[in-house]
Amino acid sequence: MREQPEQQAPPVQRLRIRYAKRGRLRFTSHRDFSRAFERAVFRARIPMAYSSGFNPHPRISYAGAAPTGSASEAEYLEIALAQVVDPADVHAELEEALPPGLDVLQVVESPGGSLADRLDASRWTIDVVSAPDVTAAAVEGFLAHESVLVERMTKKGLREFDCRAAVVSLSVAPHDRGARLELVLRHATTPAVRPDDVLRGLTQTSGLEAGSAPLLTRQAQGPLDPETGEVGDPLA
Repeated sequence: MREQPEQQAPPVQRLRIRYAKRGRLRFTSHRDFSRAFERAVFRARIPMAYSSGFNPHPRISYAGAAPTGSASEAEYLEIALAQVVDPADVHAELEEALPPGLDVLQVVESPGGSLADRLDASRWTIDVVSAPDVTAAAVEGFLAHESVLVERMTKKGLREFDCRAAVVSLSVAPHDRGARLELVLRHATTPAVRPDDVLRGLTQTSGLEAGSAPLLTRQAQGPLDPETGEVGDPLA
């Protein structure tokens, strides 16, 4: 008879971490990042709590990862620990262990509850090559539609969905080499609408030429204020 696996002790502390994906490391996939992060906590000798079972693994919960290729200033995860530690020490140790471009911005103690449940929406900037007046006209036309259907290949095959329904707000400002879109997206759609889906919708409704490689950057992710449409801080 196969022996039962050793049961691990429950965690004594949980920490929530905000990190950024910058520069070339925005092309790091979520799987590659999770591997890099597990190596970092091992090198930093952070006293992780482990799951029970025949193949124990460190207790790390990822929430709302940005699509590969997009930069982000607001990625979040939670770690469970076997010892109580100072969040500031963990911040410093992880900064030392992770490569530049995967940067820890904030480490706080978890108050409990689900971190994922606090991530209602994201605020994005999208830098495109089209002129500000052309981009503004495209945005006005897009927002005038009640529904804009786009297609994207997902794990379940080619899906058609409404990218307009997730848009809380969309505006335009001049930028160095074109225009900058300011976009707030609600998360509670299936599949989750991404900023590149909205760009595809702008192209469909107005023929907007965004350029071959528009820079997509998540600036914030958190609870959505239903009155103002602002995205709050999930770690507050």
